[in-house]
Amino acid sequence: MPTTRLLLIEDDPDVAEMLLTYFEAGDYAVYHADTGLDGIELARAKYPQVILLDLMLPDIDGYEVCLRLRQASLTRYIPIIFLTQRDERADKVKGLELGADDYVTKPFDVDELRLRVMSVIRRATRENLHEQRTGLPTAALVEEELARREQQGQPYKDIRLVINGFKAYNDVYGFLAGNEIFAFVTRIIQETVHELGTPDDFIGLLGDEFVVLTSHPNADALHETIARRFEEGVKAFYSFADVDRGGVLLDPDTPQARLVPLMQLIPLQAEL
Repeated sequence: MPTTRLLLIEDDPDVAEMLLTYFEAGDYAVYHADTGLDGIELARAKYPQVILLDLMLPDIDGYEVCLRLRQASLTRYIPIIFLTQRDERADKVKGLELGADDYVTKPFDVDELRLRVMSVIRRATRENLHEQRTGLPTAALVEEELARREQQGQPYKDIRLVINGFKAYNDVYGFLAGNEIFAFVTRIIQETVHELGTPDDFIGLLGDEFVVLTSHPNADALHETIARRFEEGVKAFYSFADVDRGGVLLDPDTPQARLVPLMQLIPLQAEL
C-alpha cells in the first residue's frame, strides 16, 4: 500500500506521465490535475503530504494556486514544490514569498526531485509540523490555527475524536495494522469534510486525538457522518472471527481473558 500522498499539478502530458510513472513505482499514491482549479479541488479532497506545482498552467498560474492553497485552512500547511522553466531570481523569490517550500527548474533530474520531496516531508515531520503516519498538521500547527481563529473572531466548532478500542486492536494486530487504522480515519475525515464542510475547515492530529475545526452550520451532522462511515468500514480491518464475536479477545488462554469491542470513533469526552 502506498505510504505517501503526492499531488502533481502539471499540464504538460509528457512531464506528467513521467512523474506519475516514477513516483507510483516508488511507493507513492499520486493524484494528478492538469489545471490549477482542479489541483486546488484535489488538494482539498485528498490532502496530499506534498504538492508538485507547475508554474505555467492553462487557467490560473502556479502563483495563484499557491496563494489560494495558503489562504485556506485545510491546505495551508501542505508543503509545495514549484516546477518551472523560469530560472530568474525574482520568480523564485516570489514563489517562496507566497509560501512555497522549494523551487525546481525544468529540466530536472527525477532522482533529485524525489530527494527534494523526501526532504520537505522529512523537514515538516522533524519540526513537529506534520504527523508521520497521516501527514496531518500536528501540535504546533493546530495551536497556530486555533490562535488564528480566536484572533480573527471566526465562529467555529472544535470537534475532537479518538479511536475507542484502538490499544487492544494495536496489541493484537500490530503497529503496522494500527498505522493503517490511522490512515483510514484520516481518509474518512478528509472525504467527509470535503463533501460536507467548508473551504476554511481544518484537520489536525494531537497525539491520538483527531481535531476538526469547522465553520459548517451543522457541525453535529459532520461529526455523525464521520463516525458512521468509520463504523461501516472498520470491520474490514478485523479477521472474520473477531467480527463474528464483536471484538478482539485479550489474554484468551488465561482467567483474565476479556473481549474488547470493535473500535469506534467517538468524541474525546466520551472516551472509555
